[in-house]
Amino acid sequence: MRPVDLARPHGLSGQAVRNYEAAGILPAAERTPSGYRRYTGEHAAALRTFLALIPAHGHAAARSVMTLLNAGRTGEALTVIDRSHAELLTDRQTLDAIEQALTELAHVPDERPAHGPTTVGALAHRLRLRPATLRRWERAGLLHPSRDPATGYRTYTPADVRDAHIVHQLRRGGYLLTQIAPLLGELRDATSPASAASAIAARRDRLHARALAMLHASAETGHYLQERGRYADRN
Repeated sequence: MRPVDLARPHGLSGQAVRNYEAAGILPAAERTPSGYRRYTGEHAAALRTFLALIPAHGHAAARSVMTLLNAGRTGEALTVIDRSHAELLTDRQTLDAIEQALTELAHVPDERPAHGPTTVGALAHRLRLRPATLRRWERAGLLHPSRDPATGYRTYTPADVRDAHIVHQLRRGGYLLTQIAPLLGELRDATSPASAASAIAARRDRLHARALAMLHASAETGHYLQERGRYADRN
């Protein structure tokens, strides 16, 4: 096959296929006596695998998997895939914990001051934490307090207080800040229990879609390894 023959079924250009080969995503192609590339079923399987890996594991991981497979480092490639599966499971568990934290928070009495937002000292006291802990969570992108224009002090809205409660409960459950941040960020625009539930449901749908993409990518990866074995046997 020519580059364009390989590219056309996927809506790609021939140049994209050549770029993938140069990056090690596709195995090196044989050349005709006149210097033209000659692609085979092995290359077609490699391209299908790479394109299936992207929605499942992300572009960087997909590229890493393919370059490792093409270098014969199959064990390392499978480790990259395993790590991505583990991350998906962690995301599911963290989302479950966030949902549980929201359920528990709904039964916590509202201790907000009658007027004005919550101060850092009041929030720290409410959670039995040090103000420095709240500032560390802010630096990690988990909290986004405003600043009082007159004093410059941090102030927390009801949504900020909710986020602080969630982070506090997840931290007590052993979750890392880096695990909490991406999922908590998706709740930031939720202004009511119903909108928070909707955001969680939408996130679950995306995790489900990614899991299905992983199944498809696994099938394509297995097929590619078989193709590589067949072409190796012929040579």
